[in-house]
Amino acid sequence: MTHEQLNLTNDELLSTTRAVRKRLDFDRPVPMSAIEECMQMAVQAPSGSNAQGWQFMFVTDPDKRAQIGEYYRQAFEIYKEMPVAIHKLHADSSDQDLTSSQARSASSADYLGENMGKAPVLMIPCIAGRTDNEAGANILSQTATLGSVIPAAWSFMLAARARGLGTAWTTLHLMHEAAIAELLGIPYDDYMQVALIPIAYTKGTTFKPAYRPPLDSVMHVDQW
Repeated sequence: MTHEQLNLTNDELLSTTRAVRKRLDFDRPVPMSAIEECMQMAVQAPSGSNAQGWQFMFVTDPDKRAQIGEYYRQAFEIYKEMPVAIHKLHADSSDQDLTSSQARSASSADYLGENMGKAPVLMIPCIAGRTDNEAGANILSQTATLGSVIPAAWSFMLAARARGLGTAWTTLHLMHEAAIAELLGIPYDDYMQVALIPIAYTKGTTFKPAYRPPLDSVMHVDQW
């Protein structure tokens, strides 16, 4: 079965694949055939040395989703008090558009914090190896390892958007990575979890590009 795709240009797809939280439809089932279509795109992504050391865990069991959702809720409560939390970051910025964008994102993050386990599918991308246990781990090993799975996960998220599915990249569950690995049978010593991504059809399919500061505030050519 081939799932119908939205009528999006390449640029529209890239600029409107949002972190979807409040508009996730928790009541509409997501068929595994749609997940498999997105996975066909994900595994075409590049990986370091073409090792393809990735593994992708999908959680559909209601009890397991609920347990993971509770771990995420607990972690989110800790995160909200951190200086880097979206609730605090840029709060004193003179860029009012940026401040407003952060406030909207914080509200939707709160919603997902309470409802993560209700998503019909949870995805956990994993990569072989553990940079946290590696003696003398350095920036090369860290970026090579994470860079060998994040492009695949992002390709999945783009493919999902094209099929009317919403996703959001989150990592707070990693505060409980070992417990979740045990729950799901992920070999903790051999594979590192890198994200927890809720997957659901979206309520409506129209999304807009997000506000971003001007390019000259982040772009450098030849010299910083």
